[in-house]
Amino acid sequence: MNDDRIQGNWKQLTGRIKAKWGDLTDDDLTRAEGTHEYLVGKLQERYGIARDEAARQVKEFEKTL
Repeated sequence: MNDDRIQGNWKQLTGRIKAKWGDLTDDDLTRAEGTHEYLVGKLQERYGIARDEAARQVKEFEKTL
């Protein structure tokens, strides 16, 4: 799914994102609004993982959509 489709379906996807990454807050998701890089940065911050690992996780999640 490309960034435009993710942004268009963001409200529907937030539930799935919170189910996968429960440490993300509603505020995090509101600010992200479908922005791939912001989401990667928040995963890195909240879970203490490397940026490339966070990017990999987001990419894998996007493949399931």
